[in-house]
Amino acid sequence: MQPNVLVVEDESAIRDMIQFALRRAGMDVHGVADAREALNRISEHRPDIILMDWMMPGVSGIELTRRLRREPLTADIPIIMLTAKVTEDDKVAGLEAGTDDYVIKPFSPRELIARIQAVLRRSSPADEQGVIEAGELQLDTLSRRVLAQGQEVHLGPTEYRLLEFFMGNQGRAYSRSQLLDHVWGANAYLEERTVDVHIRRLRKALEDVGLDHFVQTVRGHGYRFLAES
Repeated sequence: MQPNVLVVEDESAIRDMIQFALRRAGMDVHGVADAREALNRISEHRPDIILMDWMMPGVSGIELTRRLRREPLTADIPIIMLTAKVTEDDKVAGLEAGTDDYVIKPFSPRELIARIQAVLRRSSPADEQGVIEAGELQLDTLSRRVLAQGQEVHLGPTEYRLLEFFMGNQGRAYSRSQLLDHVWGANAYLEERTVDVHIRRLRKALEDVGLDHFVQTVRGHGYRFLAES
């Protein structure tokens, strides 16, 4: 089934170009010009992924992303930011707001389609056998085993849940409070330093197979998981 894509872009020429290219690729696409229209559309028909312009009049793309991430019904919708901003600080700000990827303007339709497909694969990571892959790591959600190049990684139950969440949400930065909500549950009244304890344990287990660098600290915010060499 082809993905349903919502394009939030105030420049009509860019919005029309994106819609034309994605429809040619067989995707179901709807375009809106601002945050208000986006919220109305999302309430009527939840998209599989959102392409969000950073600079919009009124509510910016970053502000709208933060709002969507706060709402349970929209918190897990993948979001790709369309932006001319390219500094490291801008990228960090976008990741901390909850964006899944960036496409820098100007971009080609081919690049955009490839980014959409990559983000959708990450947001629905388990294959038909229940296996999630990230770099050299394989996590089997059925047997609850983790392998690194064929070698089993031994994890405690909390570290396993933390890794499963990370591998299903690669590249996105999460605060400690967000990790508590997602991994321990919204009703788990624990101190945020609990997250740091289990991050250290997860890193130690991954260190034994040379992959502890997959769990990255986002200074002043929290953590993200990114499988990279």
